Amino acid sequence: MGAVSSTFIAGVELFKKGLGLPIGSLTQLQRIRLGKRYESRNPLIKDFVPLANLGDLVFGGWDLFPDNMYEAAMKAGVLEAHQLAPVRRELEAIKPMPAVADTAYLKNLKPVHFKKGRTKFDLAQQVVADIEEFRKRTGVDRVVMLWCGSTEILPDRAPVHESIEAFEEGLKRNDPMIPPSMIYAYAAISRGLAYGNGAPNLSADVPALVELAERTGAPICGKDFKTGQTLMKTTVAPMLKARMLALTGWYSTNILGNRDGEVLDDPGSFRTKEKSKMSVLDTILNPELYPDLYGHYHHKVRIDYYPPRGDAKEGWDNIDIRGWMNMPMQIKINFLCRDSILAAPIALDLALFLDLAKRAGLSGIQEWLSFYFKSPQCREDLKPEHDLFIQHLKLKNTLRLLMGEEVLDHSGLDYYDPERGAAVAAPAPKPHTRKKKAVAAR
Repeated sequence: MGAVSSTFIAGVELFKKGLGLPIGSLTQLQRIRLGKRYESRNPLIKDFVPLANLGDLVFGGWDLFPDNMYEAAMKAGVLEAHQLAPVRRELEAIKPMPAVADTAYLKNLKPVHFKKGRTKFDLAQQVVADIEEFRKRTGVDRVVMLWCGSTEILPDRAPVHESIEAFEEGLKRNDPMIPPSMIYAYAAISRGLAYGNGAPNLSADVPALVELAERTGAPICGKDFKTGQTLMKTTVAPMLKARMLALTGWYSTNILGNRDGEVLDDPGSFRTKEKSKMSVLDTILNPELYPDLYGHYHHKVRIDYYPPRGDAKEGWDNIDIRGWMNMPMQIKINFLCRDSILAAPIALDLALFLDLAKRAGLSGIQEWLSFYFKSPQCREDLKPEHDLFIQHLKLKNTLRLLMGEEVLDHSGLDYYDPERGAAVAAPAPKPHTRKKKAVAAR
């Protein structure tokens, strides 16, 4: 319940009071085209699909530190004190439950507010009990869990991850290959709750928890919220490929000073983030298909912890490309962004879309939500789709399918040859009443 969660929750509480606009949120601000262009049907997404109302959201969660949400927001320094003042009472009422901690996976933070248990299975059951107590205390009828916590050192895939039986046995014998994020994921998924992972942690992206999600009807998605530099990377790289411009090298460096930066100052945690940030180019550019253009480029990623910047992250990219007759050119990007300001609307959209997925009967991996992630979770025999524009089309087409509308391929052929047009329909989500809904944020 640190910078990302406090910024997200404070923003929602401000919006409830008519203060502020949820800029960056597709669910609240974006429209979706339905049917043919000449029909001029472009409703807001929130009016097209039956999403929970922001006024019905109730928040709770866990943290390694005992600060209430107002204190956490003030320490994060993303929103200023005068902006938080109108919702101070609401934020102070949100107090974190003790977190699951394991310093083997998080070197640079010293937890002071954490659970104790004989085994990791005991800790998982404590998280389940927290969820049930939260549900009873708030009176909500649906719960979504989002991991908005720190980047863990990435464990290797191990036998304990391969089946739910092996995983549960591993919890009971304190298997060291089960990090805290997996304990949270297991607790949520075992109760059939939707779970989204906003960090590059392995978390639910193992066969055991995918199997459990399909068994319990829990929608899952991840990994790692796509906010700053990777957002730019998944925007520019598709342009290079679309125009068949060659890539010689891509150098990326970042400075940031928030708690995420402090955590990433540890080499083990950085390697987890580095893997997430570096995975996108090969998947977008397909060097195996275009060896002359993308077979030998150099890709370098750096992240430096620089406390004076706080949450105001800065990313520099130097991109060396080649054009006609192999002539060299360069693209330089300097993105001065605010990490949690970009992550907050992602957290909101995922909470609402995961709740929709659960009500629509979708379970297991929700690849249509890849739009929001650096390392999208997908079926193990598939490569993840990283192209931002393909991800966006996939998301909107899934919404169209859910509501029985025609999916769009944007070919335009059906305007001139109607025989080429094709409509695809699917059942709409089950009717629902707008009751309170809760988001548990870690």
